[in-house]
Amino acid sequence: MDFLLAEWLGQPAWMWVGFIGIVALLLALDLGVLNRKDHEIGVRESLLLSSMYIAIALAFGGFVWWELGSEKGLEYLTGFAIEKSLAMDNVFVIAMIFGAFSIPRIYQHRVLFWGIVGVIVLRALMIAGGAALVSRYEWVLYLFAAFLVFTGIKMFAARHENEQDIADNRLLAWLRRRLPVTETLHGHAFFVRQPNKTGRTALHVTPLFLALVMIELADVVFAVDSVPAIFAITTDPYIVYTSNIFAILGLRALYFALAAVIHRFAYLKQALAVLLIFIGGKVIAAPLMGLDKIPPAVSLSVTAVILAAGVGYSLWRTRSDVKPG
Repeated sequence: MDFLLAEWLGQPAWMWVGFIGIVALLLALDLGVLNRKDHEIGVRESLLLSSMYIAIALAFGGFVWWELGSEKGLEYLTGFAIEKSLAMDNVFVIAMIFGAFSIPRIYQHRVLFWGIVGVIVLRALMIAGGAALVSRYEWVLYLFAAFLVFTGIKMFAARHENEQDIADNRLLAWLRRRLPVTETLHGHAFFVRQPNKTGRTALHVTPLFLALVMIELADVVFAVDSVPAIFAITTDPYIVYTSNIFAILGLRALYFALAAVIHRFAYLKQALAVLLIFIGGKVIAAPLMGLDKIPPAVSLSVTAVILAAGVGYSLWRTRSDVKPG
């Protein structure tokens, strides 16, 4: 009991244990019950799964509000909304990766599931490192803020990767040279044993494993934006990590619905760019206004307006792409 009551990274250990337990239960339910057998996840199932994850994430936000107060609750909701939105841009890249490796829909969920497991570990390391830096060097927050503003401006001119870009990726070429890779998929297996060039049976990786590696690397790249963004909202590692993980869990479930209509969100990237500029700008502006930080309610409200405007404008500009009937 003393261990559970002890403070760890700013919050009692029992809160961390409870969160990890919820995530472990959700992952076990996902792979062990809901998706025990390989099958194509349709739009309806994707929306239902995503709704479940969002409901659980919001319920957890209610717990944070009740246990830690309204300010922490608003910070969690803002962080969740920002991470969810920034991670949506990752859907474009994931769809391209699956296309480049010709991964059938029936096996895509398995790749995304194990990708989530990797994300949970990688984000923990990145957030722990960020928290250590911020706690020791407070000025690092201003570096994060400047980086977010720079990234937001750069996003306006950024081009999307295409399948050929991914297929010609240097790291992917390096992996193909260093690892024995099968020419075709072997069901949902990441590794198989088969004869090599010398005729001996050896362990080979499949294209499904290479797709998993590329998705993990894509998440690391996106985390470079999203982790500083959430630290610009709050420096509490518990709020940062829980909002990050709940947003990613739900988005991967929503992937199969989003992938079918991703062309309807053509201008979301510009909205995300404005959001990054706002997040970074408010950190810089707060001390100039004589404030410790911009109130969480203001951050959440502005975030909601920017995202709603981006989604609404995208849907309006692509309305002609909707097939009648």
